[in-house]
Amino acid sequence: METRNLIGYNYQPEQGKKFKAVDPASGTGLPGEFYAASMSEADAAMKLADKAFSLYRNIGGAKKAAFLRSIADEIVAIGAPLIERAMAESGLPEARLIGERARTTNQLKMFADLLEEGSWVEAIIDTAIPDRQPLPRIDIRKMMVPLGPCVVFGASNFPMAFSVAGGDTAAALAAGCPVIVKAHPAHPGTSALVAEAIKKAAEKTEMPEGVFSILFDDGYAIGEVLVKHPKTKIVTFTGSLKGGMALVKMARERDEPIPVFAEMGSVNPIILLPKALEIRAAELAKLSAAITANAGQFCTQPGLLIAVKSAALNTFKEALAVAIAEVSSATMLTPGICANFSKLSAGVLLDDAVSVIAKSDKLDQEKANQGAAVVTEITAAAFLADEKFKEEIFGPYSMLVVADDMAQLEQVVDSLHGQLTASIMAETEELPNYTGITDKLANLAGRVILNGPPTGVEVGNAIHHGGPFPATSDSRFTSVGTSSIKRFVRPVCWQNWSEDLLPDELKSNNPLKIWRLFNNEWTK
Repeated sequence: METRNLIGYNYQPEQGKKFKAVDPASGTGLPGEFYAASMSEADAAMKLADKAFSLYRNIGGAKKAAFLRSIADEIVAIGAPLIERAMAESGLPEARLIGERARTTNQLKMFADLLEEGSWVEAIIDTAIPDRQPLPRIDIRKMMVPLGPCVVFGASNFPMAFSVAGGDTAAALAAGCPVIVKAHPAHPGTSALVAEAIKKAAEKTEMPEGVFSILFDDGYAIGEVLVKHPKTKIVTFTGSLKGGMALVKMARERDEPIPVFAEMGSVNPIILLPKALEIRAAELAKLSAAITANAGQFCTQPGLLIAVKSAALNTFKEALAVAIAEVSSATMLTPGICANFSKLSAGVLLDDAVSVIAKSDKLDQEKANQGAAVVTEITAAAFLADEKFKEEIFGPYSMLVVADDMAQLEQVVDSLHGQLTASIMAETEELPNYTGITDKLANLAGRVILNGPPTGVEVGNAIHHGGPFPATSDSRFTSVGTSSIKRFVRPVCWQNWSEDLLPDELKSNNPLKIWRLFNNEWTK
């Protein structure tokens, strides 16, 4: 198995440096060789995408919807080999990956439905009022249009749903933007299988050549070339703060700065209010599942628990310790991620202010790169005194911050940086007493959760998966759900154009039957 970079339909890829995928559970190489992309291949992919954009941007919603549904069908048609390869490359369990495949195909179908419904273009029509006083109103109409070629960086922890045909790619293609994927080196085989499915779908639905390309690399060189390329108009990324900010810096320093939508991590704090602890401490200890699922390798994994000291909190800690001790270790996504988790979690324990509530006793000695759960405790005063405790430790780790009183708990909340999520565990009758805290959480995070774990992101219309810096580079936009299409478009206003020259979405007779704001009234 040799896999070269996929650029359009007819481009003949080069034979550059080879690399192999690694099975994180064994630390050994997997079958198949992958060619790292060259500078000339990156340039070819971007130029082809730019050429495709001139055609693809004007393809109607129905045809783009057919393309997206065809991608979903082709992914399903791969069958078991896709799941097996993803398991081998990621160490993730079969059930998780089957669910992730479904999420990937459902996202594609969701955007297909959105395209056919059409209101996402936000068409607004103000027709002329020539006799308006004191000045006439000219005909003005506005709608969203695609930005241009988009570079998508695949994520390590979602080899399908946040990767080659994941939410970023689906939203960009729906908006009318050609996509160039920089495949993540942790799962190149999975990426190659999905890329081939997209190519087949593009050919079947007669999409322009260059609407999709994928480039492989086991380092950072090609990613930098793609971000700096003059034909690139937008970049999406899911990963570390360091990686995301490096891309943001590159994009800002271009002759033409471009947007980078980077999701960069979060500790996802959970507030445990007193009454909730008093009534259901043992039930709340089931948060152990959210802390440890898939070795804690979710961007919404709760890395911080915050509560006021009490007898009920002691009961919670005892129950949590029992639950954590029973969780078996799990294979982490890559040797590098495992090494970083071990380094950071061990480093925290070197501080005298930190103690251990619980550690997993079940370490699989026969497998490599194992992440064993650990939950630590620290006083609010010590937590507030050192910024290092606010940093994300990616993996099955969480820290309990114990405050002396509610005033100190609020100080802890005030000290936190931007988050993807913030949760509050509370009884209904006590919530009115803590509106100040709930207001703070809404200011802190993109999604505020009552009485539930932050893991498990619903992919739909109302979801917002984003948050203030450093959780993301732009808190106004989501990377999940139908609203994520807004990252790939910009508004354009047409002034004083005749009906026959306007886009169909802005014509008064509305041939597409989409919802528009027509002279201050919503109409189809």
